[in-house]
Amino acid sequence: MRIIIAGAGDVGFHLAKLLALENHDITLIDVDREKLEYISKHLDVRTIKGSSTSLKTLKNANIERTKLLISVTSSEEVNFTTAVLGKRLGAERTVARISNVEFLYNRDEPFMKEIGIDEVISPVTLAAREIKRLITHAALTDHFQFERGKLSLMGIKIEEESPLNGKILSDVIPLSERKFCNVAILRNNETLIPDENSRFHTNDHAYFVACPAGEEKVINLATHSSLNIKRIMILGGSNVGYHASRILGKRYKVKLVDHDRKRCEQIAEELGNVLVINGDPQDIDLLKEEGIEEMDAVIAVSQNSETNIISCLLAKNLGVAKTISLVENIDYIQLSQSVGVDTMINKKLIAANFIFRYIRKGDVLALASIHGSDCEVLEFEVKKGNKIQDKTVGELDFPEGAIIGGVIRRGEGQVPDEGFVFQERDHIVILSKPQCIHQVESYF
Repeated sequence: MRIIIAGAGDVGFHLAKLLALENHDITLIDVDREKLEYISKHLDVRTIKGSSTSLKTLKNANIERTKLLISVTSSEEVNFTTAVLGKRLGAERTVARISNVEFLYNRDEPFMKEIGIDEVISPVTLAAREIKRLITHAALTDHFQFERGKLSLMGIKIEEESPLNGKILSDVIPLSERKFCNVAILRNNETLIPDENSRFHTNDHAYFVACPAGEEKVINLATHSSLNIKRIMILGGSNVGYHASRILGKRYKVKLVDHDRKRCEQIAEELGNVLVINGDPQDIDLLKEEGIEEMDAVIAVSQNSETNIISCLLAKNLGVAKTISLVENIDYIQLSQSVGVDTMINKKLIAANFIFRYIRKGDVLALASIHGSDCEVLEFEVKKGNKIQDKTVGELDFPEGAIIGGVIRRGEGQVPDEGFVFQERDHIVILSKPQCIHQVESYF
């Protein structure tokens, strides 16, 4: 597929990295020569220095033969203009990154497609939804449902008191009783594809694909298996903080702390079910006075990544069970398993993954990402004539960097054994490292 990406920032770079692995024809446009030179050295993509709102630049990128134009610069105005111009010049589909949520609420209005914009994405609101997902399943570090819960991807952190610490799975639960499959272990920033003899260690992040009957078993392997979130403190009145408060305030007792009085007044006026405190989120005495030690979860979403990480570490030290930190530096995400923060999220990375799913939704039924790992969890359907049809798990010559986690057959999730035979219309959930995705797809 011929794809143009406008914007060589974190979103554009990560998206180009994901798409380049699948042999798409990628052209990346940006005004920053240094960014383009860096990308050219690390990715097999074409780069063009120039403005994506320039007719000359778009024509030079062969816009008239482009299947998909994705504009993800830091400027909303540039993204809108790029998408509109690109559509008029022949791009089949356009995606624009936006910051004004009014456009999100009107994304399905006919006028959006009439002016040339097929899809809009907001990194801020996507991050807020991700926070809600993590809070809803608080005992887990990751959670994603396939086919409305027929199978679920679940992540837990192995701590000293965890039942799995120092053990292999069969030491804790016999294979016949599991109803789940261990698909990955994230250890020291490396993703391992486990087998039955894989041993778990402190600070590992373990990932499972589970049937409904196996979900409770996975949760019981987590240290805080009975964690019930009621009280949440949000540190920072950023746009992510505002939207997270708006979403979470409908279900939980939310207290937001921010140093900007005007911002606090604005949030308090718009979110009547959120208690807003004007004060320094780094003031330990203030946080104790506002009851941080009684909170079930602390979410740090200020504009400063380092401040957010330190705030979460402080909360952990004070006994808070669940911590989530917003970070701008993507490299920080891999630190979460070693520094003690439950989950670090990056809104740009979330946005890039969302766009990746949007692009792939014709071939893949669903796609989930793992925090801190470049692995993807994909759902495929077995169609008549596919290479995988009528084969058993044991007969498959699957790449070492991929593993089958579960199968949905006639609406029921199950974990296949070596003798399981794949049939037409089966939905298969597979975890794969990026370099193996193309090989996995060849089976379908």
